[in-house]
Amino acid sequence: MVQLSFTLPMPHSKVAEGAAAQLANKMGMDPALVVHAKAMGPDFTFFVVYGRVNHLIDVSKVEVVERDFPLLTPKEVNAAVKRALRRRLVVVGACIGTDAHTVGIDAIMNIKGFAGEKGLEYYREVKVVNLGAQVSVPQLVARARAEKADAVLVSQVVTQRDAHILNTKEMSAAFREAYPADRRPVLIAGGPRFDEAMAGELGVDRVFARGTTPGEVASYLVDQIVTRRATRKTGV
Repeated sequence: MVQLSFTLPMPHSKVAEGAAAQLANKMGMDPALVVHAKAMGPDFTFFVVYGRVNHLIDVSKVEVVERDFPLLTPKEVNAAVKRALRRRLVVVGACIGTDAHTVGIDAIMNIKGFAGEKGLEYYREVKVVNLGAQVSVPQLVARARAEKADAVLVSQVVTQRDAHILNTKEMSAAFREAYPADRRPVLIAGGPRFDEAMAGELGVDRVFARGTTPGEVASYLVDQIVTRRATRKTGV
């Protein structure tokens, strides 16, 4: 049994409710019951439809990005950074392009954090530079170079005309042009409309989707930056 919500471009009426049930039925819900209908202005109606679907799902074909790094406590993160870098880890973050939604980047970067976890500002061995909203790609690259950033976090919420994808691709291309491959910061993209499997397509090292906590980001940064440093030292 599933519950589905959607809006139709029709004034609220019995006919509109019938249309909603018919649409849900054509999407495979049988029976489809309209359990809620509410006018959204004079020309639209919001519906909640409940019913049964009979589609089969092959769980063996589900593809997800599993976490491949250990989750660390703030104390463990600080200790690892201090031991490996002997300086503070520098993270620069921003919402790029015309995106003015800073809730996501602030949840990860600011000390208040998210989901009961403190943000990266809480970590003693992490220097956070939050550039805020509507930052151009050249500005981001310039600030990352000036701060000698170890990692760059980009948050994208606006998705009209695939702006989040285009902006992130532009950002990753700019960093690859501005840095030698072995000196480029770790590039991370995050936002509620990203698919975690898109990292390769976007040209970034990691994509974090909705629900990501500051602790996950901090743990990933430690794993990547400590690993990179060890690899450069050993030449392996």
